Amino acid sequence: MTLRVYNTLSGGKEEFQPLQPGKVGMYVCGVTVYDYCHIGHARANIVFDIIYRYLKFSDYDVTYVRNYTDVDDKIINRANERGIDSKALAEEFIRAFDEDMAALGLELPTHQPKATEHIGGIVAIVERLIERGLAYASAGDVYFAVEKFPGYLKLSKRNMEEMQAGARIAPGEQKRNPMDFALWKGAKPGEPSWDSPWGPGRPGWHIECSAMSSSLLGDTFDIHGGGRDLIFPHHENEIAQSEGASGKPFVKYWLHNGFVNVNKEKMSKSLGNFFTIRDILKTYDAEVVRFFILSAHYRSPIDFSDQNLEDAKHGLTRFYEALQAAAEAVAGCPESETKSAEGAQLEVRFREAMDDDFNTALAIGHLFEGARTMNRLIGEKKFRKNAEKVAAVRDLHQGLLRLGGVLGLFGSEPAAWLEKQKLAALATLEISAEQIEAAIAERLQARKDKDFARADQIRDELAGKGIELLDGPAGTTWKVK
Repeated sequence: MTLRVYNTLSGGKEEFQPLQPGKVGMYVCGVTVYDYCHIGHARANIVFDIIYRYLKFSDYDVTYVRNYTDVDDKIINRANERGIDSKALAEEFIRAFDEDMAALGLELPTHQPKATEHIGGIVAIVERLIERGLAYASAGDVYFAVEKFPGYLKLSKRNMEEMQAGARIAPGEQKRNPMDFALWKGAKPGEPSWDSPWGPGRPGWHIECSAMSSSLLGDTFDIHGGGRDLIFPHHENEIAQSEGASGKPFVKYWLHNGFVNVNKEKMSKSLGNFFTIRDILKTYDAEVVRFFILSAHYRSPIDFSDQNLEDAKHGLTRFYEALQAAAEAVAGCPESETKSAEGAQLEVRFREAMDDDFNTALAIGHLFEGARTMNRLIGEKKFRKNAEKVAAVRDLHQGLLRLGGVLGLFGSEPAAWLEKQKLAALATLEISAEQIEAAIAERLQARKDKDFARADQIRDELAGKGIELLDGPAGTTWKVK
């Protein structure tokens, strides 16, 4: 099966055929750096991190560009509120963003340009648009004339007449049409500004991405990504500017991830359900957050809630338990040069899922099936004496680690990860690890004394406190239920 992607522009799945065989240019809109990132930012960036990883896994040479918007009204307003320079504020939150993405286990893009590094390119594109009659200067500002671009709204599929009926020109704007948007904004007192043919000023939001993407990927490239909230106006305006300036198609495939709701409601500060990545990582392991996000298809809406995060933690725990059990089960067994059918089939199914528009939810389902097969084989009698079964478990174990790595999962040593989660869960209960170990020792002595009633009573007492005992060949261990 060849890779197929859902293209927002066409409204359907298409076979992925990059402009240059074997090479992919991908641009993803980054953040406007004026505040800490929230769970919506986590989803968008994890989604495109996975797309980046899978394209590389599929042997594409990928140039991945993710920008920083470091000049914008929100940055200026926040800097003024704090009484600091807007550049200082932007740099502060660029560092915070980088820290958050590193904590979530994201790979670094090929390029991470800042808008302020591309002012010359921005001015050049605006000049070209004016020359082509697609933009006009007005009182120090420059606006894009939407009625001059026939393809406007082709991405969002909106109706121009309906939108014009509800559009208004804000005080201070010198537009010819209320739908026209700013390419360049004349300087106001106390704001950062750069020289231009229209006087000192700064770029509009949309033009920044057109300049950065064309500079690093060319006038036409393969994939442009971002959240669904960016389809209009941001991505629609990028198309108008870029195609208007170059006369060439801008992007071949438009990919957009779905929204994040919080407890089935839209996330907003006014509802008090706004969570930053830093807030979340105080409670939940970063890999659990990644696993939760990848457990849904990237285009689907996803509901962020404590229950769903707990479910994700339990699911990831099952994987780590299976990985640990498999490693212990095959330790010391002879290596086999033949590859098992189970291991090969796991990769085939994983690729089929990911080739169907990066369906991580289905891919994880296949990985779960691989883990269940490992557990079943390990539990069979005389497992270690059956070379074929040992080879199958070894292949499945290695396959889970390799394919999980494509999703940014299973990178920790299982015993250490499980111990960390166990101790974190224990902190919420009214019992200590020392008390549990003492109870296990007492139970062991009771069993030696054939006082099975007391041994069962200790197990039940621990179960009542949320602790499950696990008896095995190596002795008794425990976990939080």
